[in-house]
Amino acid sequence: MIKLLAIDMDGTCLDQRSRMTDRTLDVLRKAAKAGITVVPCTGRNLGCIPHRLAAGVLRESKTEDDEKNKDLFRYVITSNGAMVTDVKEKKTLFRALIKKEDALSILSDCRKEKFGIAAHVRHRYFAQGKLFTSAGRIVYGKDAAAVCCVRNMEEILSKSDCDVEALQFYFPTSKEKEKLKEILSVYPQVKAAYTGIYAEIFSKDASKGNGLKALSAHLGIEKEEIACIGDGENDSFMFEESGLKIAMGNAEEMLKQRADYVTSSNRHDGAAEAIEKYIL
Repeated sequence: MIKLLAIDMDGTCLDQRSRMTDRTLDVLRKAAKAGITVVPCTGRNLGCIPHRLAAGVLRESKTEDDEKNKDLFRYVITSNGAMVTDVKEKKTLFRALIKKEDALSILSDCRKEKFGIAAHVRHRYFAQGKLFTSAGRIVYGKDAAAVCCVRNMEEILSKSDCDVEALQFYFPTSKEKEKLKEILSVYPQVKAAYTGIYAEIFSKDASKGNGLKALSAHLGIEKEEIACIGDGENDSFMFEESGLKIAMGNAEEMLKQRADYVTSSNRHDGAAEAIEKYIL
C-alpha cells in the first residue's frame, strides 16, 4: 500500500507552460484525502512553489478553491533536496547546503562570463539583474511573484550569514555551458544538474533521494510504501528510495528505462493519469 507520494513539479505536475491544470490539482487533493502523504519534490525553493499548490497551505486562503488545499501537503523537498521542510511546524527536517565561502568563490570565478545568475537562500529566490528577473516573471508568472531582484549576487551573499541552498547559472550558448563545467570541475564539494539552457548547482550531499530518505525515516514509512513521479535526471535519485517508480511520457530516456511504469506526458495530465491508475 502506498503511504507517501513524492512528486516532481516542473515537467511533471506542471504543463509545458509551467501551469498546473485543474485535473492535476484535483487528483492530488484526492490522494491527500485518501490518506496519502503528498510531498512536492522540486528544484524550486519554497518561496516559488507553484502558486496553485501553495494557496491555502503556504499562503493565506483567498478563495473557496484555496480552502480545498488546506490539508493537501505538509512536507516539501526543495532546491533539489537541499532542504526538507515541515511547513506546518515551520521546521527544517534535513539540510545539505553549499558553504557560503564556496558559493562566493564560484561566483567570483564566473564573474567574467555571460551567465544569468540566481540563488536560493533561506527559502528565498534571488535573481541578479532587472532583465533576467523580468524574463523569469514572464515565463513563470505568479509562481515568480516572490522573486527578489538584486544588483550583485556576490554582494548579497557576502552580507548574508547563511549558507546557500542552490545556485543557478543560465547560459546563452553551449560555449558558456562548457565553460561553466570547466569552472565547477575544481569544486568537488558541489554537483550540478544541466539542461540545455541552465545548470543547478547544489551541495554534493543534496539530492531529492537523500531528502526523501530523511523524510521517510522521520515519518517511519518504508521504501515499499513510497511512490514517486518525475521527468528529469534529478528525479532518478528519488527512484532509488521509492517502491513504485513512474516516469512521465516527456521524461529523460534513462528515467523511463528505470521506471516501473511510463505515463502520458505533462501536455496530457500524465501525473494525474498515473495517480489515478497506479496509486488511487
